[in-house]
Amino acid sequence: MKKILVVEDDEGLREGIALALQREDLQFTLCAQLGQALRTFEGVADFDLVLLDLNLPDGSGYELLKTIKRQSDVPVIILTANDWEMDEVRGLELGAEDYITKPFSLMVLRARIDKVLRGAGKRTWQFGELSFCFEEMRFFKGAEEIILSRTEQKLLHLLVENRNQVLGREQLVDRIWTDGAEYVDENALSVAVGRLRNKLGECGGHLQTVYGKGYIWKV
Repeated sequence: MKKILVVEDDEGLREGIALALQREDLQFTLCAQLGQALRTFEGVADFDLVLLDLNLPDGSGYELLKTIKRQSDVPVIILTANDWEMDEVRGLELGAEDYITKPFSLMVLRARIDKVLRGAGKRTWQFGELSFCFEEMRFFKGAEEIILSRTEQKLLHLLVENRNQVLGREQLVDRIWTDGAEYVDENALSVAVGRLRNKLGECGGHLQTVYGKGYIWKV
């Protein structure tokens, strides 16, 4: 199931996109304003694509585009009535994968979406000097590659995918140690967190402890 965030203030177009493109392998989340879209993107893990209008009632879609590209490699297709060349250039320079001007054909939009999704199999997460590609199991701090154990990779993946959300200790243990073991030492998670922090070094400030609750990857 691919998750698509649609940010469009025109209700008819917003609902029409989700209805016309609806199929079993696509799930749409709809937002009408910039603030709502920012909260949704930061609160929901693992969007696969964002369809983004530039002219929103409470701000510019460029702000969301910049936020997305600072935090992840989620592809963005801009949908806008702005047909000025400089707007298209700016959107592409900020990292958008495509730029479609209104009015547009829904068949063309579907084809563009499918093309972008086919090319988005590998996602790189970027947090300052930290760069993570979980599909390739490669992790970098600047130019230095970080070697993580399988447990540390699982822990980091869960935290990054659910960034800005507190994950409880029991929840993390249940999702990391899934090999059928009947008992996991309660200290195992603390050890894994400590080792991960050591390997991330001074760049590891995103990994924070929420005392009495669990851990959070804060961005």
